[in-house]
Amino acid sequence: MQITDMKVEEKMWPLLRQAFRPFFLLGATFSAIAMMLWLWVLSGAIQLPVFADVMFWHAHEMLFGFVAAIIVGFLLTAVQNWTGLRATHGRALAVLTVVWLLGRLALLFGAWLPVYVPVAIDLLFLPLAAFFLAIPLITVKQQRNLFFVPVLLLLTLCNGLMYYGRLTGRFDLQQVGSQNAVLLITLLMAIVGGRVIPMFTANGTMTQKVQPLVWLDKLGLGTLWLIFALQITQLSSFFAGVWLAGLYALAAVLLAWRCARWKPWITLRVPLVWSLHIAYWFLPIGLALMAWHHFNGEVTLSTAIHALTAGAMGNMILSMLARVSLGHSGRPLQPKAIMSVAFCLVALAALVRVFAVWWWPTMTFDWYLFAGAAWILAYLIYVFVYLPILTTPRADGRPG
Repeated sequence: MQITDMKVEEKMWPLLRQAFRPFFLLGATFSAIAMMLWLWVLSGAIQLPVFADVMFWHAHEMLFGFVAAIIVGFLLTAVQNWTGLRATHGRALAVLTVVWLLGRLALLFGAWLPVYVPVAIDLLFLPLAAFFLAIPLITVKQQRNLFFVPVLLLLTLCNGLMYYGRLTGRFDLQQVGSQNAVLLITLLMAIVGGRVIPMFTANGTMTQKVQPLVWLDKLGLGTLWLIFALQITQLSSFFAGVWLAGLYALAAVLLAWRCARWKPWITLRVPLVWSLHIAYWFLPIGLALMAWHHFNGEVTLSTAIHALTAGAMGNMILSMLARVSLGHSGRPLQPKAIMSVAFCLVALAALVRVFAVWWWPTMTFDWYLFAGAAWILAYLIYVFVYLPILTTPRADGRPG
């Protein structure tokens, strides 16, 4: 389908031709910089003039700075395939990118700004992205993917709760905002992973695609939706911990069963696929740890949360960045060998942050440094390998 004028396309800066280009590049770069700053703060080497405090800044920016940028870049790229209409590009994409950048700067230097400035700028990003996403979906009346629009708005609600809780001294609401953002992104990964991992596995290994068990998918995703609904409305406070633990445990078992059916053992020679399987397995691991936390508190909430963030999000994002950046730039799905090193590094970072910190708490600071350094190196590898890909026209001469 001819969706653009190639003469206009050739005059456009390649970085602004599709959303994955600026948001993957800037998001990955920001994650490495933010992690480096976080480690320097922990070591006492520097102090940052951030909005609120460094604990708030770290939690907020890894979710609503880094992860949100990648989600928006992915959705505003995928919508072009879903609808056949040209997705956000050019000036509109430049505006959205600038809003995101201003949000990161406002949060980093928030101590020097009136309190409403970083809040207002940052809260604008996701609704604006939702607006750009909704236009082509509504134009072609595509219902299947329209739910991603309210997901972005729900993430905005979680973001707003973090700010409201912080500014009013309601730290319980701040935690509600951050935890439910993690749960919502977990749900998003479960949905998208279920759509693409079986297909990518079949294509990458030249085997027959594993057909879904509809009841398993509905029950697994439905359980996650129920957990999110109970947590965001705080109805979970009326349940004994054992019942909430049971829901998390059920979700963990169902997602593990789902992933086991996709035969991860046949993907060992395909880095773009085994890295996705590793990422997805952190979902049931994180949910199981959440169950353990709610059951008896022996696992800290931080440990369980980091299995879902550093583990599932960190690994799935890097794997999808490597794949989408190749596919949507008209290149073969054959990443450079060093990307396998990056995949291993980010998986190691997650394992150390979750399990080493849990099992050897006396060395917590050392584990933080090790995990953070592995994360930084992994994402910097991506940035340096893919910088020329993201900033030059498609290899096949097509628009985008």
